Amino acid sequence: MQEMFWRGMLMSIRNSAKAIIISGDKILLTKNQDDEGYFYLFPGGGQEHGETIHDALLRECMEEVGEEVEIGELLHIREYIGKNHEHSSFDFHVHQVEYYFVCNLVKEKNNKAPTNPDSHQVGVEWIHINDLLQYRIYPKELRKYIIQHVNHQKSPVYLGDIN
Repeated sequence: MQEMFWRGMLMSIRNSAKAIIISGDKILLTKNQDDEGYFYLFPGGGQEHGETIHDALLRECMEEVGEEVEIGELLHIREYIGKNHEHSSFDFHVHQVEYYFVCNLVKEKNNKAPTNPDSHQVGVEWIHINDLLQYRIYPKELRKYIIQHVNHQKSPVYLGDIN
């Protein structure tokens, strides 16, 4: 793990694996709620010590969407440097590298419940890809890259610290 000292504090960079699950013209996202209403996230989460990034993604998909996935190509890498983002007061010191993989559900319509949803998570939802820009999805910039991917348009793998 890469570590650095920042203003006298030991800081580490966390890896996170995320799933881009597309079926037909829809994408599967976790539905979450905060004081501002509903927001959506890509299923996935932090890599644990001794776990491969693929194993982390398989575990996180079971925890958040209750589904086994088949992992495909690495589509994007995004950094999240907390101090640069709109909700930085909550995670100012966070630095995370997120790996977004194209995934497919092993069994469609399994309808299993998530085994360990995140604290803000209220469900999962299939959203039409053409409607992505109308939803509060984080990271926001990723919406346009997903649309480009579906339309077979090239986009960069490394996206940098986007919001």
